[in-house]
Amino acid sequence: RSPAVEAAFTDGSRLLDLKYASHTILPAKPPLPGLPSLDGGDGTLEVTLTDRPTGLTVVVSYTVYEDSDVIARHARVVNTTGDIVRVNRALSASVDLPSMDYDLIGLYGAHTRERQVDRRPLRHGMQALESRRGASSHQMNPFLALAAPNADETAGEVYAAALIYSGNFLAAAEADGFNTTRMQIGLNPFDFSWKLEPGESFVTPEAVLTYSAGGLGRMSRNFHRVFRGHLGRVKETARPNPIVINNWEATYFDFDEEKLCALIRSCRGLGIDTFVLDDGWFGRRDDDTTSLGDWYVHRGKLPNGLKPVIDCCRENGMKFGLWFEPEMVSEDSDLYRAHPDWAIKKEGRPFCRGRNQLVLDLSRPEVTAYLKETIGRLLSENDIAYVKWDMNRHLTDLYSAGLPADRQPELPHRYMLGLYDLLGDLTARFPRVLFEGCSGGGGRFDAGMLYYMPQTWTSDNSDAIERLKIQYGTSMVYPPRCMTAHVSAVPNHQIGRVTPFHTRGLVAMSASFGYELNPLSLSEEERAAVAEQTAFYRSVSGLIAQGDFYRLVSPFAAGANGEGEGAAWMFVSPDRSRAFAVYVLRLTVPAGPARRMKLQGLDPGAVYHIDELDADFGGDELMYAGLAMPYSMKDFEALSFTLTRKV
Repeated sequence: RSPAVEAAFTDGSRLLDLKYASHTILPAKPPLPGLPSLDGGDGTLEVTLTDRPTGLTVVVSYTVYEDSDVIARHARVVNTTGDIVRVNRALSASVDLPSMDYDLIGLYGAHTRERQVDRRPLRHGMQALESRRGASSHQMNPFLALAAPNADETAGEVYAAALIYSGNFLAAAEADGFNTTRMQIGLNPFDFSWKLEPGESFVTPEAVLTYSAGGLGRMSRNFHRVFRGHLGRVKETARPNPIVINNWEATYFDFDEEKLCALIRSCRGLGIDTFVLDDGWFGRRDDDTTSLGDWYVHRGKLPNGLKPVIDCCRENGMKFGLWFEPEMVSEDSDLYRAHPDWAIKKEGRPFCRGRNQLVLDLSRPEVTAYLKETIGRLLSENDIAYVKWDMNRHLTDLYSAGLPADRQPELPHRYMLGLYDLLGDLTARFPRVLFEGCSGGGGRFDAGMLYYMPQTWTSDNSDAIERLKIQYGTSMVYPPRCMTAHVSAVPNHQIGRVTPFHTRGLVAMSASFGYELNPLSLSEEERAAVAEQTAFYRSVSGLIAQGDFYRLVSPFAAGANGEGEGAAWMFVSPDRSRAFAVYVLRLTVPAGPARRMKLQGLDPGAVYHIDELDADFGGDELMYAGLAMPYSMKDFEALSFTLTRKV
């Protein structure tokens, strides 16, 4: 079966027989050098394994998180052989299970259709979920679960693993002829090799492992709890998430100081507290063919710099945010003309462009130093409260002019280490700036990025109905507060669908909330609706940030019309005194079946008041009988229910 570690020695052999040598129990968890990881925990077990013929050592670390039913695991390969060793495979976790009677659950997708839930019976042989794109990707997510065939949201056994890493990964389940299963997750060994000199070590990213006897819902809440409590900046739940408006769908590249200030002034009184200036403010950026890498203000659009726009925000009671795409470079840029060798490509060979751009080689310290200086200067000289960090293409033409020939296979992982170094520097120097991740939408939604950026733009698809599946799938692993969701204009810019303003609001406010539209085009009725939405969001934002999340109705389950009937979910405060639930109907059907929403996570012996119904219900009644949804609901209609436990 597939091993967790593969190494090649100078004599050409690739044989390993790792045996127990010793173990140590540590009260505190050591940090992973250069990598994001969980902190805290309730003790760490380090097991040292040795290959006696060569002397190669592997130290496997397990940290227990009793508050989350989670074990964090990583490995360290130590070259104690006295000669060069090449590590060709080093996974973060490898777990053997005594059965293959499981369903394999993963999250697949594409741009504008990320993290769709895929569930299928486990078969004999290898089943792999992976990314080879240099990012965790839209196509797959660094997560897999093995669930009992009868497991649902509330019952059944589930074994699951997620990876705190943002680059190439492998998540696999291998069932053998004896009907046992090996579950693995870690760095993708495809085109990977790492040269270890004598005395050097290689540390894998950290895997997060959990077991649930309470179905997929408890599995997700285990992940949510450990990330909220122990993962980098996600822990900062005391800071309320800003309600953001982004200018992109309002202006695209066509803006100037006057247009931006008009947008900002039109937000006054709406309850929006942060204005984010998106792509087009730098270099000579009038379209997507130029200026990435030239992080100075576009004087043709903003002759007075960013300050007048920031002042306009302040005068209208708002903070200012700015879009960057630091990992990229345009061929038509001052940076590329000065340093063409800083791009990932092989000189003398044709190379691929994505969105008319190339990827900067973050494995090179001089490249990350340039970005630390230029971005740091902008953040130091301007009152910027929020950064949207984008990445609109993946890695191809893998070659670094800064690495020798025998280290070229190290490039994708060195790229990630350079990125983490850059993010660690900026977030440490600017702790008051909220960084949001983005990669063509949700192309890099993973725990590695969340360590530095506690929320991520979930998808470039802002249609409320498409977002039901995207956000449902994302919640399998990641807390809803880490998702960014905006109310956008209709017809929707991505798919042309028209949905009610109220529905768009409820779907978006079940995450980190904001707007992606032109406020100047809002009617008075819509302006009143925005003010109502922002006020309501503030009343439930604590629940969304710190409450337990329950999925009630799956948008992937076929309804009476053969399509998913819709979706429902809820948040419950840790003490079960408050809850917030949402039900969204996708398509109605004539003479259709009765629809009931059964709540979860409440105190069965308590009485709850539901504000929207102005009525009292028992917690057991709401969970076991549920709430009847009105027959009169129309296509794309949504309802919310705010619950308070009565004393």
